[in-house]
Amino acid sequence: MISPIRLSVSMDQQMLDLFINDELVRRYNVSTAEKGMGFTEGSFRTPTGRFAISDKIGEGQPMYTRFDARVPVGIWSQGNTTDEDLILSRILRLDGLDPGNKNTSSRYIYIHGTNREDLIGQPASHGCVRLSNNDMVDLFNLVDVGALVEIHPLTKPKGRLLFIDCDSTLSAMEGIDEIARLSNPAIFAEVEALTNAAMNGEVPLAEVFKRRMEIIRPGKAIVEAVAQQYIDNVVPGAAVLIRMAKEHGWLPVILSGGFTPAIQPVARYLGVRHVEAVPLHFNELGEYTGYGEDYPSTRNLGKNEIIRQWKEAMLPRRVIMIGDGISDLETKPDVDLMIGFGGVVQREKIRSGADVWWDDYTDLEKLMTALK
Repeated sequence: MISPIRLSVSMDQQMLDLFINDELVRRYNVSTAEKGMGFTEGSFRTPTGRFAISDKIGEGQPMYTRFDARVPVGIWSQGNTTDEDLILSRILRLDGLDPGNKNTSSRYIYIHGTNREDLIGQPASHGCVRLSNNDMVDLFNLVDVGALVEIHPLTKPKGRLLFIDCDSTLSAMEGIDEIARLSNPAIFAEVEALTNAAMNGEVPLAEVFKRRMEIIRPGKAIVEAVAQQYIDNVVPGAAVLIRMAKEHGWLPVILSGGFTPAIQPVARYLGVRHVEAVPLHFNELGEYTGYGEDYPSTRNLGKNEIIRQWKEAMLPRRVIMIGDGISDLETKPDVDLMIGFGGVVQREKIRSGADVWWDDYTDLEKLMTALK
């Protein structure tokens, strides 16, 4: 029997409507993904299209029950602040009905209650549709397994994206060079020369990347040590830049050819939630086993690919890129403003090609002009 109930989620309005026999019965505020819409595994984006509720999980459980892998594991205490994306109270699991969203169930995309009720009404989730816990219980009690759900894609340009390189832009160092120095000082000069050649556009980035990693093969302990160096060498004014950007409605994203585990700590230090950087792989002993060779920022024009993905997912009104190297300058066709940064390393090719040139982040008038 076809359920008379259907749900309609608007990503533009951050609203979920419940219809029974096409009559609007309930309207709930929701949070869909902060990173916008998308279908890729691990993207933390909300899929769009048609779905069916495949399972109802949590019936009879107390309000604020916390679920791990859909199993109740305790009660979340209100006031226990955490940035974790906790799944609370009830779960409606979704099956994708369209070719593009067939992987929805394997991505574990749900409608669920949340510990971040303060963010309901704005994009904030890691891909799921979040409701307040009271609303989630109410919705759960009304819907049936098999009910149809439609998640409507974004249609209205909204928000602004600020992409920022990390090495020699947010932190006054080149992470790969420092990893080489700690791994084997004898190879430092060779790796440093390769890095400069790539940043100056003299050698294809993909070729340099592979050669450097074959030489270094860094262990986890060394990468963690370099992560602290990133924090210790934050460029003066970088924290002010991030704070001002967020205050003016920009979503900052670190976009780097460096390594995710080395950059994430400085991102947290600066208050940046999103890092697009190269994965590193280690075995259980912390020994190097490889890197994300297919990750876009390991090659020329790869940062452009990532920026286009974000633009398609979020429909931003404006996009800025800040960076010091050739891979940053390459993004110019895909952004509204490319800011070359020379506060750590001066590269004439970047200075002459950028829309704007900054030597430091302490000139608040320049910051305001770009971020207004």
